[in-house]
Amino acid sequence: MSRAGPPSRADYKVFYPISTRWSDNDIYGHVNNVTYYSYFDTAANRYLIEEGGLDIGDGRVVGYVVNSGCEYHAPITYPEPIEAGLRVDRLGNSSVQYGLAIFRAGEQKAAAHGHFVHVFVDRAADKSVPIPAGLRTALARLLR
Repeated sequence: MSRAGPPSRADYKVFYPISTRWSDNDIYGHVNNVTYYSYFDTAANRYLIEEGGLDIGDGRVVGYVVNSGCEYHAPITYPEPIEAGLRVDRLGNSSVQYGLAIFRAGEQKAAAHGHFVHVFVDRAADKSVPIPAGLRTALARLLR
């Protein structure tokens, strides 16, 4: 568990409900640490698809995760409704750093928080490219 205090809901701009799954629990009876990264990825990509028009199937540009981290404050378990909070901490030319947090439904303090960085890449060339305009506009709305 982190020594720093957990962030609050006010630190995030968008929230998505997520339901924990049976397979999320580990042998200790709580959601395994690696599963939080899946929740983070789900929230960020949902936003990109719904708000930025990211075409994950046939789009020319895709986002690759190149860095991530998470701090844990309190365990969550299955079955439990949770919410993923999302914001943008840094918006570069071809990359974005998200701030993310996992909250128990209705709670003000995060059970965990972290970050990850997407680099946007031309799918065919496998080279970084500037963030497309529609995605950039959507991401800018979440800047901290």
